[in-house]
Amino acid sequence: MVFRKHPLATLLSAALLISTSLPANAVLGIGGKKKKEEAPARKLTPAQNALLDKAIAREAATVKVIKERTPLLEIYIQNMRPEPGVVQVPESDEQYLTRIDFGKHIGEDSFARNDIKAKEDHKIGSLFKHTLGFAGGLGNGLRLQFNPAGFARMLVMDDEDFSRSYYNFGYVRNEFLGNVPTAVFDVTPIANKSIIPGNSKLAGKFIGRIWVETHNGNVVRFDGNVSGTEKDFKEYYHFDSWRTNVQPDLWLPNSIYVEETDPKSPTKTLQFKAINHIWGYVLKVPEKEAENTSVEVEGATDVSNDAQDVSPLGAQRAWVQQAEDNVIERLFEAGLLDAPGSEFDKTLEALASNILAYNNITVSRPIRVRTLMTEPLESLAVGNTIILSKGLIDTTGIVTQDGAQQAGDLNAALAFQLAHIILGHRLDTKYAFNDRLIFPDTTSFKHIPMHHTDADNEAAAKKAIELLNAKELVDSQKYFGLYLAQLRARVDGLKALNNPMIGDGIVKNEKDSAFWMQALVPKADKLEMNDLKQQAAVPLSSYLRFDPWTDKLIPLHSAFEPILSPADKMPFEVEPVYLKLSYYKAPAPPVDPATTPAPAPTAAAPATAAPDAAQPAATAAAPDATTGTATPPAPQN
Repeated sequence: MVFRKHPLATLLSAALLISTSLPANAVLGIGGKKKKEEAPARKLTPAQNALLDKAIAREAATVKVIKERTPLLEIYIQNMRPEPGVVQVPESDEQYLTRIDFGKHIGEDSFARNDIKAKEDHKIGSLFKHTLGFAGGLGNGLRLQFNPAGFARMLVMDDEDFSRSYYNFGYVRNEFLGNVPTAVFDVTPIANKSIIPGNSKLAGKFIGRIWVETHNGNVVRFDGNVSGTEKDFKEYYHFDSWRTNVQPDLWLPNSIYVEETDPKSPTKTLQFKAINHIWGYVLKVPEKEAENTSVEVEGATDVSNDAQDVSPLGAQRAWVQQAEDNVIERLFEAGLLDAPGSEFDKTLEALASNILAYNNITVSRPIRVRTLMTEPLESLAVGNTIILSKGLIDTTGIVTQDGAQQAGDLNAALAFQLAHIILGHRLDTKYAFNDRLIFPDTTSFKHIPMHHTDADNEAAAKKAIELLNAKELVDSQKYFGLYLAQLRARVDGLKALNNPMIGDGIVKNEKDSAFWMQALVPKADKLEMNDLKQQAAVPLSSYLRFDPWTDKLIPLHSAFEPILSPADKMPFEVEPVYLKLSYYKAPAPPVDPATTPAPAPTAAAPATAAPDAAQPAATAAAPDATTGTATPPAPQN
């Protein structure tokens, strides 16, 4: 399986963008006592003018749609420091998650007030965090505070004044982004327009570059900065904002990369970098006043007269499953879990089934696996459903010829939660009462703590290592041990990444940075950053993307990028976004069984016995290193 090695996106600084058409001082309105005149914009062709007219109209329509949505937003920030041999490493990190009503934050004057607050506190990340007392998300217990006003500046270029009256446009080139043909334009604000009374004439206006798809005129990508005065220009950070075609002629923000170079660094070390993900545009939550919802049951058959009575043990198991189903459903409705039915989740389920089969263990119900959509490295077991975070899956997505290293890491992560299931460390059954999971509004969800106790985690770690002692799984120990060794080298600068939101982290806790599965570290090869053939962990977002409209997971199929120096490894780091864009394709309509012709009769096949629980699942697979798809395992002796 090939995992994405993000090529560095060409992020042009504001100064470079300006230099292509206008003197920097003329655009920013700063420096020098004599006012400088603007250089004339490059003359556009009629076709380019027509495309820009479409883009302006489509951008207004996109802003309108965004204002009607309340998606989930996650920001993960890494503050960087120089490091000999690898250029730079994370020094500290921060993570924020919220659900936000853009209609309350796009189009208001909060940016100007936020700018004043930013001047009072020059911490990295002030653009993200300062706001008008906004606190939302999934609960304060999840460290969820966020600056929606500042973030809005990276979602839309200008929600009110994106027009020829306020901006100059200069054609650059044509370019394909994935499968989408685009025309590229430089965009600079017109200096003689009064934008914000009492502030710079240009403060708060977008300056940068846009990519316009040539079919319908939608802006699919834009990067640059927000212009300001010489005094406050340093408060605005450069960003690269990407959109996805989620519905016909509708492109919505998906991922945004942010970075700024440390001006004092002789080696041009980044001051910080951040990745921002947006998803869940169609999330629904109960109304504040709603207490009950009427649901019509379709396709159900009454078999109550034929059903057997339920034993006390059966009732207990049914009660636990009811709590499990309630939590899983609510986490999905809240946008924290990926959509069900992912092919990758099915591969994980097959791997989990094989772990049980290789150890001759039978469980009462099949194991299900889902993916938590967030970055922190964590896992949890909700009944018989195992959940791994996207960040954990991404950073274990290591390229090898046979895919064994990734499969080994995933086996170890799954074994830890399988051990909890086997040992009976079940979910609190209070969640079988559905009223405990009704979240009242779009900006405040109830925190659902599902982490296990320290004693349970210690027991599960010991049991997991026993599971991995099976001969078919023993190599998983050295692979995950190497992953943990790499995490050990970075853990001091990655506190937020190792602070679980709702489940069990890899690190024990903030005071004890030892790992639950610490016993695997001595079983791995020695970590060697200078060994270009060894890679213990990869950057974030290396393997999975998601559809921000449907929340379905999308495995990446990217080209192999050779490691040429230790700096290329970048374990657990944020990297630039470079999406393979494509136009929306409507899903195939479901096939109606009533209209499907019956197959021609054939000779009766011999009856087959049910699969033996002790045999590996036929669909279990290690991800293939070249195709990015699951392939059946080799026959076992």
